Amino acid sequence: MIKPSKKDNSPGSALMARPASLVDNVYDVLLGQLMTLQIQPGERLRVDNLSRELGVSQTPVREALSRLEVNGLVIKTHLVGYRAAPQLTKSQFEELFDFRLLLEPTAAARAAAAIDPDKIRRAEMIVQQMAGAHPGNHYRDFAVHDSEFHDYLASLSGNTLIADSLERLHTHIHIFRFYSHARVTQEAIDEHRQIFDKLKQGDPEGTAAAMRSHIEKSRQRVMSVFD
Repeated sequence: MIKPSKKDNSPGSALMARPASLVDNVYDVLLGQLMTLQIQPGERLRVDNLSRELGVSQTPVREALSRLEVNGLVIKTHLVGYRAAPQLTKSQFEELFDFRLLLEPTAAARAAAAIDPDKIRRAEMIVQQMAGAHPGNHYRDFAVHDSEFHDYLASLSGNTLIADSLERLHTHIHIFRFYSHARVTQEAIDEHRQIFDKLKQGDPEGTAAAMRSHIEKSRQRVMSVFD
């Protein structure tokens, strides 16, 4: 049985946790369940069951599933319906990190060029929340803030296409890490702090370099699971 997450600050928080359209709320709940593997890779998703369990009509459920399909997180098969997308392969993850390296350092540099005190405060708050996930603990809490940090920097780039593309990539990475029982590492926490330090200084080149280094090290951590 699929249930909304009980944590208000997680992607799968209860439907009315914050003002948003009903479709957005259903999407957030399903995304959170995909990220935390409450919905397993390849699992069948029945619209009528989801509608009943979430207490909404089938229309917002179908619209939310359509959005997840666009993001590659669910697959729709004719006459069968929806199912959660299977786990990405090693070669697909290699391509994913290649794509991140093309986009994310540039987005980070643009974010640094546009930084101001309000943006610094929000970015620092996210980094502090990330650091609160102690090394060795389960990845769930860290993943929420990690995704928020990367998505926020991408949004500061001013390029909606880049921001939307990177948001989809980060989701896949987090699902994989939950699937492989990832743990928070001090190295990952330190890497995000280094990115923030360069961002705070308004240093585009330094922010891009710190982001590039983080992505390359993150690739090594993910790829080691396949060895």
